[in-house]
Amino acid sequence: MPTTEELVTVLGGSVVLRQRVRSLYDLDRLVQKGLPYQALEQVMKRFGLELVEAQKLLLMPPRTFARRKEMVRIRPGESDRLIRLARVGTHAAKVLGTDEKAATWLHRPNRALNNRLPLELLQTDLGTKQVEEILNRIEHGILG
Repeated sequence: MPTTEELVTVLGGSVVLRQRVRSLYDLDRLVQKGLPYQALEQVMKRFGLELVEAQKLLLMPPRTFARRKEMVRIRPGESDRLIRLARVGTHAAKVLGTDEKAATWLHRPNRALNNRLPLELLQTDLGTKQVEEILNRIEHGILG
């Protein structure tokens, strides 16, 4: 599990979040208010997500996505899904060594996930748990 500091960094740091975040409690309060749209852009850039992929992961139709950009903030449920993506992406980067390797891994079919893309499983909590389990196995050298 990534540290609070690592998650904040992936989201763009205190500059993007517009406040200092010291704990998961602080981050949770931000999620409940809705994260800045710019945090979404930071995560997309860091893990090589296309606009369509981000829309699908956050369960946002294109028009809603455009409205959130104008509003400069995404809603709490969308923010929660963004944190899920940031958490898994950060974990993958730690396990695999770089953000680029994490992005590649997230976008490739995985045998242990029935040849599904790890990225597409992040739409649900149960899918996310499966992806995190695979990352934990890789981290501890239990492949298969």
